[in-house]
Amino acid sequence: MFAKSGLIKPLLGGWGKRSASGAHGASRPALTQNGLRQCLRVAGGGSLGFIVSQLMGWNYGVFFTVFPMFLLGMVPILNGNIIRQFLANVSLNVLEVSLVVGLLKHMPVVMTLVVLAIFLFRFNLMAKGALFLFGANGVLTLSILLHFASYPNVDLSDLLACNLVASGLAVFIAMLMHSLFPDVEARKPPPRAAKPPSQIRHETLIGGVTATLSFVVFQVFDLQGSLSAQMATILVLFTLGYAGARVSAAKRAVGTLLGCNLALLMQLLLYTQSHHFLLVVLLYWLGLMLFSREHIHEGGGSGVGFGGLTTLGILFGQSLGPQQDLVYSALYRFSSMSVALTLTLLVMACLHFLLNRWAPTRLI
Repeated sequence: MFAKSGLIKPLLGGWGKRSASGAHGASRPALTQNGLRQCLRVAGGGSLGFIVSQLMGWNYGVFFTVFPMFLLGMVPILNGNIIRQFLANVSLNVLEVSLVVGLLKHMPVVMTLVVLAIFLFRFNLMAKGALFLFGANGVLTLSILLHFASYPNVDLSDLLACNLVASGLAVFIAMLMHSLFPDVEARKPPPRAAKPPSQIRHETLIGGVTATLSFVVFQVFDLQGSLSAQMATILVLFTLGYAGARVSAAKRAVGTLLGCNLALLMQLLLYTQSHHFLLVVLLYWLGLMLFSREHIHEGGGSGVGFGGLTTLGILFGQSLGPQQDLVYSALYRFSSMSVALTLTLLVMACLHFLLNRWAPTRLI
């Protein structure tokens, strides 16, 4: 619909043109008509979630900005199976957090072991592939919920209610965006490679153990304001291995740096006009469009583009308020994320070495 109008085509028509002589551009997927529509879906969905959360004055705005990006950016299609996986994960997350935090908060060792079991279950689903979305969304959402819920000043019922509302809203936004900007061609399902049992065990253990250690570190050192850093340590695990995580971490760092710099530039452009909500939304949408384009050129996944998207989503959803600015938040997020990613890669390297020394978990 809107993608065919004369207003959008002149603005975005040249984005998919790449130089034939550029080796870097030749190795990246071109911005097809399907890709352009996905850019519009991600930017529109992320902006709509931000608008609704700000107008309604809901807490935990990061849920309302990141969830639509995840559902529209990580999965290029939308069908009943995807919606069922997304909503089923939300329901299970609420039950898990209620039981883990409500019953085991006073027993940190037992709580850590239960969290480890939950993460191992999710990463096992991801490693097998059929329920990758269910597992990945579960790992990301559960990490955020546990991060908030473990602090005594947090209202657990309000946290879980916001998560449920944001998840339902994300599904509605995704359906709306797919209706407004539908694909012009049917997408081919990605090929599934058969994995040996040892590889599944390797990917399950390296992901589950690293995610649990990330949770423990952020609790022990009381890093309540480092949500972006914790999310970065989780998103790099979606590659399901140390080799992929090294590449993903570098891209994630670049994406976060670009996202922080773009947020600072927006703050400078707004200056004393930051109270004009329409100007904020316009700049936010443009920023999401830029990173969505890069996300499509990277072929999806947690790379530079998705790193920039989630950075903007966290900064605007969590740190934008009448008495706040983005300068300190942006600088703190990049520095904490860099340290967190470095430590995550060191842990994954050690686990990768140890798991490869045991035949049942050795990568072939």
